[in-house]
Amino acid sequence: MRMRLLPFAVLCLLSLAATAQEQRPLRFSVTEGWAMPMIRIEDGRATSGILYDLQTRLAEKVGRRAELLVMPRLRVQRLLARGEIDVRCYVNPSWLSEPHHQYTWSQPFMVQRDLIVGRHDEADISLAQLPGERLGTVLGFSYPHLDALFASGQVQREDARTQELVLEKLEAGRYRYAVSNELTLAWFNRGLPEEKRLRALAELSADALSCLVRDAPDVPTQALLRALVQMKEDGELDAILSRYR
Repeated sequence: MRMRLLPFAVLCLLSLAATAQEQRPLRFSVTEGWAMPMIRIEDGRATSGILYDLQTRLAEKVGRRAELLVMPRLRVQRLLARGEIDVRCYVNPSWLSEPHHQYTWSQPFMVQRDLIVGRHDEADISLAQLPGERLGTVLGFSYPHLDALFASGQVQREDARTQELVLEKLEAGRYRYAVSNELTLAWFNRGLPEEKRLRALAELSADALSCLVRDAPDVPTQALLRALVQMKEDGELDAILSRYR
């Protein structure tokens, strides 16, 4: 009888050992104001898009699962300060209101072009022509190149919850101008007839985007940084981008 129980006991010990070695998912932040093609959010969950593919693949390459935490941008900032997010991708240092010393910056993996956008019949403009206008913006998003105009009251922010809603309000004529990144504008225009598509009127900025990775014993920090470099060198990042263009 004792001999029969021995194999079962060994199996239990092996099972406990395997459970102990299981590692928790890596926590990636997802800002709820993003829109396609960056990310699709359904019922509060990220389901597809450039950042969905990038982050799930990045976790896979270091042998972990990705937990995509959807939340407002201001809450992302608070959790970063407390070290409760492992990876934040699609960010530029100028967008942050404070340094995060417990995190390491990755190499940039793409460039985001932010544009002043108008309806199809609007003429090109410059920033000097914006005073007195209301500008469609995303709630909680930072626009460093416009801060002086906002602070002085020369330009009024008209916030919407997501980038897609900003463009929908522009299309509906709620204001003349809005800010959008180039990829989201192109995605939004895919659903419009050519004569109604929104157009870029001026380039606001071109920012190199990176990931912030928490530098802690429970995070494979260096492996994640190397994996992102490898994905760029191997063409994986370009392949992800091309799927949504």
